[in-house]
Order: sequence, then structure tokens, then C-alpha cells
Amino acid sequence: MQYSADGQSDGAVTAPQPGFLASVFRDLGVEEPTADDPSGRPPGAPDGPSDTARPAPGPLGVGGDEEVAAHARAAALTHHRTLTVQAEHERLADLLRRSALPVSAMDFESQLRRYEPRPYPDGAPSAAEAGPDPEPRWEDYAPAEPSAADPDGPPVRRLLDSGYQRGLAQARLTHQRALREWRTRQAEAGSPAVDESRRVHDEAEQARARAVREYNDSLEECRRAYRQAEPAAVESLLERALAAAETNTRDLPAPCRAVYRPLTRTAVLDLDLPPLDVVPSLTGYRLAPDGEVLPVPRPPTHRASDYLRLVARLALRALQAADAVDTDEILAGVVLNGWLREPGGAGPLCLVSVDADRDALARTRLLPPTDPDEQPDGEGVYADAEQDEALVRLRQLDAAVSPDPYGRAGVEPAARAAATVPAAPDLSANEFAQLVRELLTRGGLGQWSVRLRGPVGLVATGEGPAGSALPGRWVVWASRGEGAVGEEEIRTLAEAVREESAERGLRLTTGRFTDGALDLTGEDGHRHIHLVDGDGVRELTHTHLGLPLAAGH
Repeated sequence: MQYSADGQSDGAVTAPQPGFLASVFRDLGVEEPTADDPSGRPPGAPDGPSDTARPAPGPLGVGGDEEVAAHARAAALTHHRTLTVQAEHERLADLLRRSALPVSAMDFESQLRRYEPRPYPDGAPSAAEAGPDPEPRWEDYAPAEPSAADPDGPPVRRLLDSGYQRGLAQARLTHQRALREWRTRQAEAGSPAVDESRRVHDEAEQARARAVREYNDSLEECRRAYRQAEPAAVESLLERALAAAETNTRDLPAPCRAVYRPLTRTAVLDLDLPPLDVVPSLTGYRLAPDGEVLPVPRPPTHRASDYLRLVARLALRALQAADAVDTDEILAGVVLNGWLREPGGAGPLCLVSVDADRDALARTRLLPPTDPDEQPDGEGVYADAEQDEALVRLRQLDAAVSPDPYGRAGVEPAARAAATVPAAPDLSANEFAQLVRELLTRGGLGQWSVRLRGPVGLVATGEGPAGSALPGRWVVWASRGEGAVGEEEIRTLAEAVREESAERGLRLTTGRFTDGALDLTGEDGHRHIHLVDGDGVRELTHTHLGLPLAAGH
């Protein structure tokens, strides 16, 4: 039968060419079929297919099958590795969500413990709780006698009342059972083993009650010390609150230490940031035409944005914990430094630093609202980092944030938490401004108004009442630094005094003045300018605040 080009039969039957079958059978090693046997089997051969007549399969296509199998294995490996990367992205999205959850306030009231007594293990009350245990009386169990139909009849008629007799029998059984239980209790009450068990239980309960009472007493002592702004008490409370804030992300350790400086009523927090590899560096894997499995790296900006989102949430969470626990408003401000500490690295690198006073913390909602249905997109976990709400709120606090954490681009810490007693270079801008204001307010200068403030100093005006140590209207220029203040700055301050219609000017520095500046203030045109150097600042601090300020270094 012949077939057309499209593979369909055309209905025509053709006979094979002469000698064709003979040549085929000769190649197979069998005799040519005869006309007497149209089936092609040799005479005498059994019916059915012959194994010897079937050609053995040849090695055709073996190389192609191996290539297909290798390609399938490479595709499966590519898929498996891509799923692993996707799991890393999902974990990062989950960490971002959990790190933005609100923290519970760890104030003193929430830490109080309460004692609840536990009953004796067998459930029976102790002798003191049970009180006297009287012997069961028959009078309490005897049934009421039936009313007689004939009041004048003999009492023997009760014997004929079947209901009364059944109730009487049941009452006697109940009374006997109660009597046996009472005797058993009496015997157990006098048992040495039971007495010892109850004694051990009562002693354990007394120990529990005593432990709760002692803990609450110590907590009350801590509260008293905290209200007096003792550094150890304030630091202990802050660190407990910071540790409690990590509850939602225990699989991402980010410990935070606190140092409290009574001089400026500021807490300096050192936050250890997670390692950089917490953010996936790949989008997935792809299969190359030659069968090689190739990684698909993420754009560096996307990876850096995701890491900064996580850092911003951890920083805001620590700030919120410190602000929430300070119910008595001991803190005037909080400085937070986020440090990346890598094993074998040159040293810790500061990637974020925040210097916020209490008013700024109160004005800022520290944590962004979370959407449980928010899903990661293909270009990062959330939207563009510039629009990320956590980073926006962090920058509203004038935070310094690393532009490229993976490029090891650090920022300058706003303050150092080296010691409880700081030197002037250790103070943040807010701390220095708070210190200057506190010193001059204690000296009698009221109506304080800051006109300019920068990282190294401030310019402010104030007015003191007549008869005070600082009477009249003043212009104050305060700066910190080890450099010497010269004549030009004294002249600039004198011009500011005239522009502000003030009567006096005060130039305060934590460094020193040049001889020319000292001589200039002795002249008639500049006698209204007063100078305070670093030694004078430390003396004022000790006099008005009763606290030390370390010498500069």
C-alpha cells in the first residue's frame, strides 16, 4: 500500500520488487519463504512470532538520550536553587514585618509579680483551711417521719410505711459511709507521712510568697533609684525594655546596650546590626544554553535598600522601647548608634546614628503601620527605599544613614557611649545644647530661645531678671572643640549683640581663647562680651549641676 506525502494511504497496493524479500531474509540469516508458506515461516516452524526472526535493537540514539537526561537534571537543579533563593526572600519579608510590630511597654507596673497560692496536691484543704472536722451525726441523715393519718394512733404504724422504710435504710447506709470516710481522714491527719507532705508543701508555698515579695521589694527599690536618675537603675530598665523588644525577632539577634549620662539626662544606645548576608544577593538561577546553571545577581541598589529598610525598623523599634519605658520622663533625649560588627573586620562600622530629644520622639510615630497582606515585589521587598516609611521617619529625626552599607560607607556617630562621665567631644549636638541651656538657666538666664544650632554649637538669646547673676538681655554663642577662639569671632559676637538689641554677649567654648581675644574683651568697645573657656564650663557644671564633665581628649 502506498502513502501520500501527508502520511495517508492512497488505496493502491504494490508488490515488492523481485528478490527483495530474499535479500532481506538472507541478511537475517533465514531461508526465503516459499509459495507454500505465505506467512514467511520455514516449513515445520511453530505458529507465532519467532525470536530469531526479530532483529536485535541497535545502539541508535543513545547519545541523544544522555543529553536529554543531563539537560533535565540541570533544569531540576536550577529550579531547586531558585526555590531556595525565593525562601530567603520570604524570610527577609517576614523579618521586615515582625521587626515593625509594636513593642510592649516594660514599665515597673508590668514587671510586678503576684503570688497565687497553690492547693495541696491531693486537692484536700489543709487543716488550717478546713477548720474543725466534726463526726457525722445520725440526726443529720435520718429521714423525716411520715405524718400519721390518725394522730391518736400508735407509732407502730411507721413500720407499715414502705417508703419510709426504704428512705431509712438508705440514710443508714449514707451515714455509715460518711462515718467511715471521717474516720479515715482522722487517721490520715495523724499520719506522719501526710503531716510531712503537708509541711513540705506549706514551706514551699511560703518560699514562693517570700520570693515574690522580695522581688517586688527590689523592683520598688529600682523604681526609687530610677526616679532619682541613678545611672545603674536607668540602664537596667532600658536594657530590659530593649531585650523585651526583640521578642518578635529572636531568630535575628540585634542586642542593644544602654549608657545613661546624668549630666545631660541622655541615654546612648549601641545597637548591633545584623550581618549583611541577611539580605539575599541573588534573584534566582537560570539555565544557560550549554546546560550550565548560572546565578542571577540582584542589583546592588536593591540589596542595599532592603538592608537599610531592616536597619531602619530595628532602630525605630529600639527608640520606641526606650521612649515607652520612660514613664517618669527621666530622659531628656536618646542617641542611637547602629554598629556593623564583622568577624575579622578592621573594627565596628557605624551605619546609622540618631540624635533625638524627647520632644522629637514625642512628635514622631516611631514604627510604621504594617499590612499583613503586603507581598514582596520583583525589585526588592517593598517599594523604593526613598519612599519606605521607616526610613522616612528615621530621616525626620535628622538621622545619619549609610548610603551604601555593602560598600562599607559609614557615618559619624552622633555621640560616643564610652563612659557615664563624658567629655565635651563625647556629647551629641542635642546633649551640648541641653547642657548649655541647663547651665545658663541655673545661672538665672531665662526666656531661652535657640536661633541657630549645628553639630558643633549654637547661638541663642536669653534674658535674666535684675539682680540675678546674668541680668539683662544676652546673646550666647557656645561651641565645643579643642581649637582656640580668636579675635574675629569676638567681633562677630559683638555685631550680633547690636543686631539683637541685647546688652551683653557670652562666648562659651570647651576649648580656649587666644591672647588676642582675651585682650580684645578688655577694651572699652568689647567689655560687654564675656568669655567662658573649657575650664570655666567644667567649673559651672560642677557648681550648678553637681556633676562632673571630663576634660577634653
